Amino acid sequence: MSKKYKILITGVAGFLGSHLAEKLYNLGHQIIGIDNMMGGYEDNISEKIEFHKIDCCDLSKVQTIMKNVDVVYHCAATAHEGLSVFSPYEITKNNYLASVSIFTAAVNEKVKRIIYCSSMARYGDLKTPFTEDMEPQPVDPYAISKVAAEKVLANLCELNNIEYVIAVPHNIIGPKQKYDDPFRNVVSIMLNRMMQKKQPIIYGDGEQQRCFSYIDDCISCLVPMLDQKNLHTEVINIGPDEEFVTVNKVAEICANVSGFNSEPIYKKERPREVKHALCSADKARRLLGYKTTTSLKTGIEKTYEYIKKRGVRNFDYNINLEIVNDLTPSTWKNKEI
Repeated sequence: MSKKYKILITGVAGFLGSHLAEKLYNLGHQIIGIDNMMGGYEDNISEKIEFHKIDCCDLSKVQTIMKNVDVVYHCAATAHEGLSVFSPYEITKNNYLASVSIFTAAVNEKVKRIIYCSSMARYGDLKTPFTEDMEPQPVDPYAISKVAAEKVLANLCELNNIEYVIAVPHNIIGPKQKYDDPFRNVVSIMLNRMMQKKQPIIYGDGEQQRCFSYIDDCISCLVPMLDQKNLHTEVINIGPDEEFVTVNKVAEICANVSGFNSEPIYKKERPREVKHALCSADKARRLLGYKTTTSLKTGIEKTYEYIKKRGVRNFDYNINLEIVNDLTPSTWKNKEI
C-alpha cells in the first residue's frame, strides 16, 4: 500500500471510525472525518485529522466535504438493533437515509472505492455459522436498514462504475467504545454498571450466543480493503469464529475482570432478538489474512482499563422511544440501566 489517498471516514468520533482514522493516518493517508456526535466522544477525534461536525443525512454538506476524496469508509451508524423495534424512525433514518446520502455524494465525486460497514444482523435467524453466500434475512428495522443500504450501494456503484466492499463486523469491543449508552454494547454496559457496584442486566435466559471481536483485529481487515485488488463487490465477515460465548459467560468474565461478583438481574427477553448470531471467518482468512490475536478475556480487560481511566458514567438516554407498549423493555421505559 504505497499510494497515499484522501480518505473520508464517517462516524469518526465513534468507536470503529476513530480507531480506523488513527490507523490510516499513521500509514500516511490524508483523513477527513465527519460525525454528528450522537454516538461518539469528542476525545476520540484525533487532532491529526480534518474534522467536520456534519450529519450524514445532510447531503449538501456531505457533498461539499466529499471534494477530491479517493476512498470512503462509511462507519457511521445508529447501531441499535434491539432499540430499532421501538425507535424505528430514528434508527432507519440514521442508517438507511444517511447511507444513501453518503453514497450519492461519493458517486457525484467519482470516488474510487466505498467500503461500507454493514452488520451481522443482516443474517437474522439463519442457520449458524453465517456465511457470506447466504441471502440476508433481517428480522428487525435496524437489520433491514443495513441490508437496504447494501442494495443501494451495489445498485449505484454498478451503474456508475465505482468499486465497493461490504464489511460485516462481529460484535466489536475495546477502548473508545461508548459505554454510557443504555441501548447497546453489552460488554461496556456491564462493565460500567459493575464498576458502579450495580448488577449486570441480562435479557431472557442469557443463553444467547455471540462472538466478540477486539477492535485491532477488525481494523486489520478494514485497512487492506482500501485498495486491495480482489475485493470489489465482496461481502466479508470480520471477527472470530473460534470463541462462541453466551451472554451469561460474558457477564461472568466481566465480573471477574471488574472484581464485582453479583448475580445478574434477568429481564424479559427483547422482541426480535436473535438467539444465535455466529459468523464464519473463512473468507476473511482467505482474502485478508485475518486471524484472532486478542482473546475475549483480554479484550474485556482492555475495555475495563479504558473505562477505569476515563471514569464511570451515568447512562445517557439520548434516543427517544417512538413506540412504547407492553413489549418495550422496562429498562428503557423506566430508565433502569
